[in-house]
Amino acid sequence: MISALTNSMRLMRAGFVFAREGVFSQVDPALVPLPGRVALRFAKLIERPGKDSQAGRLAAALTRLGPTYVKLGQFLATRPDVVGVAIARDLESLQDRMPAFPQDQAVAIVEQSFGQPVDKVFASFGPSVAAASIAQVHRAEIMTADGPRQLAVKVLRPGIERRFASDQDAFAFAARNAEALSAEARRLRLIETVATLRRSIALEMDLRLEAAALSEMAENTKDDPGFRVPAVDWDRTTKDVLTLEWIDGTHLSNHAALEARGFDLKELARIVIQSFLRHALRDGFFHADMHPGNLFVDDEGRLVAVDFGIMGRLGPKERRFLAEILYGFITRNYHRVAEVHFEAGYVPSHHSVEDFAQAIRAIGEPIHKRAADEISMAKLLTLLFEVTGLFDMRTRPELLLLQKTMVVVEGVARSLDPKLDMWSTAEPVVRDWIERNLGPAGRIAGAAEGAAELGRFAAQVPGLLSRAGVLMEQLDAATRNGIVLAPETVADIGRAEARRGRATALALWVIAALLAYIVYLLK
Repeated sequence: MISALTNSMRLMRAGFVFAREGVFSQVDPALVPLPGRVALRFAKLIERPGKDSQAGRLAAALTRLGPTYVKLGQFLATRPDVVGVAIARDLESLQDRMPAFPQDQAVAIVEQSFGQPVDKVFASFGPSVAAASIAQVHRAEIMTADGPRQLAVKVLRPGIERRFASDQDAFAFAARNAEALSAEARRLRLIETVATLRRSIALEMDLRLEAAALSEMAENTKDDPGFRVPAVDWDRTTKDVLTLEWIDGTHLSNHAALEARGFDLKELARIVIQSFLRHALRDGFFHADMHPGNLFVDDEGRLVAVDFGIMGRLGPKERRFLAEILYGFITRNYHRVAEVHFEAGYVPSHHSVEDFAQAIRAIGEPIHKRAADEISMAKLLTLLFEVTGLFDMRTRPELLLLQKTMVVVEGVARSLDPKLDMWSTAEPVVRDWIERNLGPAGRIAGAAEGAAELGRFAAQVPGLLSRAGVLMEQLDAATRNGIVLAPETVADIGRAEARRGRATALALWVIAALLAYIVYLLK
């Protein structure tokens, strides 16, 4: 009951901030049940006057509510199936920028992580140069046999894990109650969405995992032309501290500086697109936060990516799906694009491949009639996901993250070269992947892998048969005797259900009382 009250109070505060910033002003009352309409009227009374856009108001509210809500906003930007396409598009512009925490706290975290004074770990440890919701970055220096070496040191925010845990408990409480009361909430799987957010943030708060992502991508891309990532200093990396090579490059967004240094912006645009597609298709592992602030150009003209807190993965099936879809649109083979959806199991088999191909043609033909510089692969995927919804294709979070990242990457590339031809830029990477994986060599490799898998399965058959026999005996016993619960178990279930019902009712009354009190104060 206490946790229900605590979570209700946290959600009430969030609701007040949303109302104050005018986030609820664009909600259509006709789509909301009667109690919700009353709440919308209360929210209108406390709305702060201003002329900010709806996107600006939402971003302002999330920023005011703190790091967890900023992360929630960034996460929901990848889930238009949950918040709708319009809100997801608004959230794409949400910037993860927070005030820096004091230098002495950063020093204390470094010293606690390594068990020695900061000057024993680094020759110098400067002030913060960038701060975000989970961590901030400092410039440091160490002495080596070759002289001083500059480093970037990422330090986790103090108390951030406790703050995130309490806010995520409130999100889980809201999701459970929403699913209990709404069939639409159950369809959107809000509990699962909150659990996914919790896992994502937990991974981001262990900086060793970000170091591992950097290391994996460095290994994947060691022979790639025009792309690299910073080297990890594993001796100075812990759960709360990540130490990397300092990148003395030019921000990709600083076009004037890039041109002054003699770099070809059109060539950099090509590198951005082809590097992203190469990582997604070839490796199934891509940087999912490739905004201009995370991209630099080094002295050799190579693209350098930083901040690997958000990464995307695609399995072999998703990679083949992406490659065949892009190649199908490039070659206007819409029937093959439709078949790929059915072969992957994304569209239920009771639908017609021909009808689905016709719907895909409605997307592809208008695109092919446009000029090359007007074609957007990101928009193509967005339209494709909208159409597949009509054919009962279930949401694929990994593909939504890919599509969201592609929007950002394409925007970065077009800022460098507004006339960029997306098809001709992407075609060599996509064609190379298809030839390697779906051509003769790919079929031979697939057959060898299938034979190995069959051998592994054959070795497991005796154990499977043994376990199946035990399971049949247990089912036979349950059929004859029934499933019996101990009296203590039955009593515990009854008490738990009673407590849950009382806590929920009390929480709803508290929310109603607080709303009434806020309105009374504002009269």
